[in-house]
Amino acid sequence: MKGKVFTVTNTSLLEEVLQWSQETCRQQLKSNFYYTYYYYYYYYYCWHDHLSILKTITDKFLPHISLSELEDECFSKILPKVVTIFESMMKEISEQVGGLSSQNTELCALLRSILEAMMKIIDVLSTCVHHVGSFEETPDLNAIRSLPSCILKILRETFHHCKKSEVIYCGRLSLVADLLQGLFKAAYSLQKCLLELLDRISLDSSASEEKVSDIVTVIHSLLDICSIISNLDMALHANTWKFLIKQSLKYQSLVEEHLHHGNITTSLCDNLLVSFHNSVEVAEQIQHAGLQEETQCPEYKLFLKTAKMCRFFANTLVHYIKEFKVFLNKYCTHFHQIYLQIISKFPPSLCAPTLPAALLAELNAVALVPMNALLLQLLPLRPFAEVVLQEGLCLIPEHKLPHCLLLVSVLDQLSSQPDDVLQLWYTGSQFSEEMPRLPLYQALFASFRHCYPERKVPVLLPGVMMKGQAQVQITLHHHICVHLCASVAALPPVYFPMLECCLIEAVLQADNQTALLATDVWCFSARYGTTELCLHHVLLIAQLVKTCPAECYQSFHLALLLKRMVFLMTPDQQMELVTRFPPSEVENHSVWHHVLVRALSCDVRHCVEADIISVTQKTVTEWQNGGFKLGQVTKVNAVLLSLLVVVRGQSSAEEQCMLSAARTVVQLWSRMSPDQVQAHPVLQHSLQLLLSISAILVKNIEPQIICQGLLCVDALVSQQCPDQLLLAALEFLSSLGKIFFPPDSQSQILPKLSSLFGVLLANKSWLLHQHALEAFSHFAEITNHEEVISQSLSEEETKTRVVNYLSKTVSGQEDVETQLQRIKLETPVIEQHNTKLEGKENIVNKPAAVADTEPCPKRARQETSTEEEYSRYVQTAESALKAIQTLSEGKANTTAPPPQWLESRLQDLQTLITHIKSAINKT
Repeated sequence: MKGKVFTVTNTSLLEEVLQWSQETCRQQLKSNFYYTYYYYYYYYYCWHDHLSILKTITDKFLPHISLSELEDECFSKILPKVVTIFESMMKEISEQVGGLSSQNTELCALLRSILEAMMKIIDVLSTCVHHVGSFEETPDLNAIRSLPSCILKILRETFHHCKKSEVIYCGRLSLVADLLQGLFKAAYSLQKCLLELLDRISLDSSASEEKVSDIVTVIHSLLDICSIISNLDMALHANTWKFLIKQSLKYQSLVEEHLHHGNITTSLCDNLLVSFHNSVEVAEQIQHAGLQEETQCPEYKLFLKTAKMCRFFANTLVHYIKEFKVFLNKYCTHFHQIYLQIISKFPPSLCAPTLPAALLAELNAVALVPMNALLLQLLPLRPFAEVVLQEGLCLIPEHKLPHCLLLVSVLDQLSSQPDDVLQLWYTGSQFSEEMPRLPLYQALFASFRHCYPERKVPVLLPGVMMKGQAQVQITLHHHICVHLCASVAALPPVYFPMLECCLIEAVLQADNQTALLATDVWCFSARYGTTELCLHHVLLIAQLVKTCPAECYQSFHLALLLKRMVFLMTPDQQMELVTRFPPSEVENHSVWHHVLVRALSCDVRHCVEADIISVTQKTVTEWQNGGFKLGQVTKVNAVLLSLLVVVRGQSSAEEQCMLSAARTVVQLWSRMSPDQVQAHPVLQHSLQLLLSISAILVKNIEPQIICQGLLCVDALVSQQCPDQLLLAALEFLSSLGKIFFPPDSQSQILPKLSSLFGVLLANKSWLLHQHALEAFSHFAEITNHEEVISQSLSEEETKTRVVNYLSKTVSGQEDVETQLQRIKLETPVIEQHNTKLEGKENIVNKPAAVADTEPCPKRARQETSTEEEYSRYVQTAESALKAIQTLSEGKANTTAPPPQWLESRLQDLQTLITHIKSAINKT
């Protein structure tokens, strides 16, 4: 230090300077005195006197320091010491506060004096900021570079102290609450002044690295302060964020590579979620308390404030992503999650709270609408597409529907996107080095499949308004189908092969409703496309149906698609289908029994019907003449399936077709033996089809044939037989209500009819019981034989069930919560079942005992057990012998004797049985 050093005491020096006029201070500033005075300030450690010296410097000397000299002559020298002193005060409070109590007045006075001193420091800093702001010229950042950094450090310490005051003062907050409140207000005012000052400063593109570093430090310091004041004051919090974002955008080209974008966006997301959840919580309180949405209501005022903050953070996040998306690739998972979390709190999500309509509309405006804008900004980002479209995406149940709706929103917004974005979303990953991602359509079908609870309830969404009609609520299936079809209508042709691949994959997967959704979209594509494309698709689907095993779920899904697609064909195309798959050939009936005859044009229909009836009669006759052969029975079943489709599509005017089919039915009933049907599953299928056809043609069948059918059904009902067969039997019994039986056959038919209804109505299976109630109800409505009704209800329990069904009495009804819990329990079971059907179950996840006993996928198919073989052959022999017995007893009553060779053949059989018994005894 140059020049003379004053030898006066500190006290006299202070007193002397305080007496100086402003002119004297200005003169001394140019001398060595100011540096001597500063020397006392910097090296004197009693903070009481330190504050006095500091205040004297800012009051007496600071007004006379020019803007260009502020940093070098004042701020760089005194402000670091201010921060040091302030931090020492904070440390002193933490060390002393443990002994604070109302009885310890000395310590209480000490702590209060420290808090007062802290307020004075903040007041001094405010003086510095006001002085800089008083200059007409805009200050250069280098001229005040120590001021923002030091002030922000002190603000951070102050706000943190105020935020943690309840913990720091631990129940003794009331002793210093007034000073803490004053301290917070002073800091609030200081920050406001500082931000106003910084807002005046501008940097050009040629700014030095030092200046850029200072701005970046300011932004990051404000980010730290934002994390502290989030729960202190909404206005301060919002204003700090506004300035932070404003500065980031103001100097975007200078600072974008230096900013902590991850911290900024993460903090924005966290604040958005907090304000959103606070808004939802307050809205729920208003709902539960039954309060009115009025401005006088404190809860409603609080809701509006939190909703306003929610809107601010949502819009700020969208704006920040828009400007800095190039630097945000690593944070797309976070953006995906915040989207799901917000969407999950709105209807139709099953976890969405019940809120007043007005509050829900407000939340929709402040949170849901910005989410669509957020999605629009994220669409071009490859990492976001990779997150959203990843295969096997693991989501909690509450986020599965929001993710599905996100994909629908993506679908809606793609129409306005450039080609590179379309390719990113539509095509999926193309190369092995890419991060795997599904095509958008495939991801949407997969997401819809996982929304089992929402489909089951079902949840409802707003439909599309059309032609001025009122908007209605529609199911998730309907909602997605509409948006998928709209997307297909706008899809560039280059992506149609990809669409076809996604559709066929969705149709061939196990979940029925997902396959149905894909079928809906496929049919729209066929209607929207050319007739040639429709024909090509139908021929392809028909070939798949023909080659697909009959009992697999893929066959069922493809058949449904084929059935609907035929409606979309022109008559010439339908004739082309007939040419490619002639109904006159039995092997093509796996295709034709899935085609509704009413879908065909008149000429094509007559051609198909004639071929089906003709080949059915021929096949049945060959079976009758050729004896029992399983291969022949399989052919009979194939043509019967087609015949069933034909008779179901006939009107009463087409009598000739009905009569031809009825003759075939009579032929078949003559071959139905209960014992053979029970022994051979293929015959059970034959009987099932025969019952269904007979139910339609019942008016064209003689009573004795109906009696024969009832005897056959009665013999099977008393035994264990498949549910499908019993359902067909119920269909047949229900149709008998149309018939008035002649008196000579009533004694044989009516008691048997009553007995069968009684047995089936008492069935314990809920499915069979429900169908039995429906069949009996239909029979009772149309029959003239009312005695059958009373005789069928001889059991009181059965009668009660029928009466309850007819009166629509509900025995028990689930409440909403119970229903949801049940559906949630069903969901993993259904998903596991579908996974097993598709052969994708991972053996590693199975219990060890199951994994050890399950055969290797490539192991040869095991043959039927020996015991099952013995049983099957013995049943066949018994059935044949009983048939011979029935035939021989019938011939004994006629003039025609049995054939001469019969006795010798029976003797041979007896000898064969003896040999078999001997072989069994030896083993």
